[in-house]
Amino acid sequence: MKIITPIICLSIFSLLVSCTNETTAIELEKTVHNDILEQAYQEMLTQKNTPNPTEVIKKNPKKIYVHYMPWFHTLEQDGYWGQHWTMTNKNPNNINAQGKREIASHYYPLIGPYSSNDRNLQEYHLLLMKLSGIDGVIFDWYGSRDVYDYNSIKKSTESFIEKIEDVGLQFSIMYEDKVAENLKTQRIPTVNLTAAIADLQYIENAYFTSANYLRKDNTEMLFLFGPNYIKDSLDWDQIDLKLQSKPKLITLWKASNRLGSHSSGEFSWIDKNHTNTLSNYYDYTVQNNIASIGGIYPGFNDYYYEGGWRTDTILDWKIPHNNNQTLQETLDLTDRYPVAFIQLITWNDFGEGTMVEPTLEFGFTPLEKIQIYTGVSFTKEDLELPYKLYNLRQKHKNNPRLQIILKRVYQLIFTLKLERARIILAIIEQVY
Repeated sequence: MKIITPIICLSIFSLLVSCTNETTAIELEKTVHNDILEQAYQEMLTQKNTPNPTEVIKKNPKKIYVHYMPWFHTLEQDGYWGQHWTMTNKNPNNINAQGKREIASHYYPLIGPYSSNDRNLQEYHLLLMKLSGIDGVIFDWYGSRDVYDYNSIKKSTESFIEKIEDVGLQFSIMYEDKVAENLKTQRIPTVNLTAAIADLQYIENAYFTSANYLRKDNTEMLFLFGPNYIKDSLDWDQIDLKLQSKPKLITLWKASNRLGSHSSGEFSWIDKNHTNTLSNYYDYTVQNNIASIGGIYPGFNDYYYEGGWRTDTILDWKIPHNNNQTLQETLDLTDRYPVAFIQLITWNDFGEGTMVEPTLEFGFTPLEKIQIYTGVSFTKEDLELPYKLYNLRQKHKNNPRLQIILKRVYQLIFTLKLERARIILAIIEQVY
């Protein structure tokens, strides 16, 4: 098949339009548009293998990984509205005059509430990350058993891995060791330490096997949110004996002593005293020679009281977003201290108001700030490509041919052929 690039097609079209009447020009435009879409369609039909992702060039060599919540569910995708959209008193089936669903958050996703299991959603998020200069994802993970919503979180996490490998990002797991304690309240007949060992063995077998798993010095990095339950280093000696691999265990700030010799460092988090706490913590890591993962965030404003997850406001506190000033302040701190890399807290915790994914309130501005920091050549207009792709995916779910063409656009974006992706999306928006 003879390949005609979209730019050449449009150039020919522009030339011919200048010497034809209006009716002929319209017909010619339709022909050129159809040819461009047909070419993308045929490329997918004849494609033998998914193309390899193109590496993003960044002026800033410091790595950034996003803390990600894979815990959202929708009625359309999953058959029910998950608790992270509803908490105890919100009903997303209620839609206001502006078309917004009622959700348990002070903020609203630009695409509306979504399911973590939606493949179109996964494309959208991962492409946005790539075009922002983000290097990978740290999944919040609650264990391998069917307790509370832990099993659905596990399944959602695993549904991302193929797309992560497509796009060319890395991923890691942050294990909440408190789930070993929670097993007791569910009367599951197992020793809690054994349960934690089983969880970590599952991580080892299910996730460490991916070539895209986050490694340092050829060793997997495993994050622990705590540990808050298994706090005796002798217990971690027993856990270590049961693991075939010897991952680098990274704990929450000032918790590495709980692991004894098994700790490889700590990561910072969010505190109501904001930069004072962060600065003091970074000073502490330098003084005690502790390897540290820096933490950046856009703000904090939880919905727990309003959503019924907390009965009073005594524990309420807030860090204003301040037009990206909060995000910039935390970025500046990571440059003043020798952090190994940066964890962005978070991509999408709408319940705590720490999200950087595009929202109605903030648009793409947090990601534009990340683009400036990472030093990528991409812009807001480039970030809008995954947004347009997602909307077209959703709008034309029942058009199989168009879905194939849109899959080609997805590939064009993760191989950084953005201009061609832009042209195809513009044609689809016009034609359909």
